[in-house]
Amino acid sequence: MEIGIVGLPNVGKSTLFNAITQAGAESANYPFCTIEPNVGVVAVPDERLEKLATLYNSEKLIPTAIEFVDIAGLVKGASKGEGLGNKFLSHIREVDAIAHVVRCFEDDNVVHVEGSVGPLRDIETINIELIFADLDVVEKRLMKSKKLLKSGTKDQLMEIDVLNKIKELLEDNKMVRPKYFEEDQWELVKSFQLLTSKPILYVANVSEDDITEAEDNEMVKELKEYAAEEGSEVIKVCAKIEEEISQLPPEEKDEYLEEMGLKESGLDKIIKAGYKLLGLITYLTAGPKEVRAWTITEGTKAPGAAGKIHTDFERGFIRAEVTAFEKLMEAGSDVKAKEMGWTRSEGKEYVVKDGDVILFRFNV
Repeated sequence: MEIGIVGLPNVGKSTLFNAITQAGAESANYPFCTIEPNVGVVAVPDERLEKLATLYNSEKLIPTAIEFVDIAGLVKGASKGEGLGNKFLSHIREVDAIAHVVRCFEDDNVVHVEGSVGPLRDIETINIELIFADLDVVEKRLMKSKKLLKSGTKDQLMEIDVLNKIKELLEDNKMVRPKYFEEDQWELVKSFQLLTSKPILYVANVSEDDITEAEDNEMVKELKEYAAEEGSEVIKVCAKIEEEISQLPPEEKDEYLEEMGLKESGLDKIIKAGYKLLGLITYLTAGPKEVRAWTITEGTKAPGAAGKIHTDFERGFIRAEVTAFEKLMEAGSDVKAKEMGWTRSEGKEYVVKDGDVILFRFNV
C-alpha cells in the first residue's frame, strides 16, 4: 500500500512524514523544502505477530508494510506549472490513496503560504489543482475515444459516456467519487488513474493542547463536516507530538502516550484508517522459521491470498488450512487447535478473513 502525503506548504506535512517514517526528509519553516518526493517504508504495528512468534518459537518476525510518499507542497497554479508544477501531480497519480494534511491550529511563528489559516480554503486550493490536471487528461482521452467511435463498440460508447460524466463533475469543481457511477462504470474510472478519484484521508494537524482535548476545535469541526459530505474520514494528529514519539526508544512510547492522555499514536490511526479506506485486511503465516503478516484486499479468496506469497502457491493451490488467530491462541498450539476442531480445511472459494492463520497446501 502506498499513501501519498499532500498538503500546502507549511501545514506540517514533512514534519509528520519525518515522524512516522523516521526517514529524515528535510523540514523547515518555508515552502518547497521537499524537492524530491521522499519515500519511507513503515512496518504495520500488529501485536498478533509477537504472540504467534512466542507460540511457535519463531526465528524471524516479518510485519507487513506501508509506503508513505511525501509529495512537495502544492500551490495555486501547480497544474499550470506554478511552484514545482506538474512533476508533483504525477507523483500523486502513482499512489493508492492520499493523506491530505490540513493545518488546524494557529501559530504566529509558523507562516502560512496564504497568510492565514483556513482548512477548507486549503483543501479547495489543492483540489482545484487536481481537478485542472484531470480535466486535461479527460479532454485528451475523450478526443481520442471519439476518433475511434466509428467502430461503435459497446465498450467505446460506455467509455465516452463515462468520460463525459467525469468532465461534467470536474467542470462543476467536484471530486470523482464512486457515488456518481454504476459499479461497472467505476471499474472503468479507476483504470484512468485520475488524481480526483484517489481515496482521500484528511489528517487534521492540531496543536499539542487540542490533541488531548475531547472536544474538537472549530477548524476540525468544519473539516469533519466537509469530509462527511464527501464520504471521507478525518484523523486528528499533532505532528509535533508525533515527532517527539519518533525520537523515543520503543519501550518508552506507550508510557509517553499514556502521559499525554492518548490511546494510540497518529501513525497507528493513519494506518488503521488507510486499511479501512482501501478495504485491506491482514492474514498471517506462522512456523518455527518465521511469523509473517500479509496484506490483501477484503474479499480475496484463498488462492489469491496464496498468490501473495508466491505465484506457484496460487497456480498449484490444493487447499488452505485455516485457524482464526483468537482460537489458535486459546488452544495454545496448532496441534491442540486441530484436536478442538478449530482448524478448518478450506477450498478455492473460501474468502480469507482478517487474522486468519493459514497454511497453504499446493502442488506444481
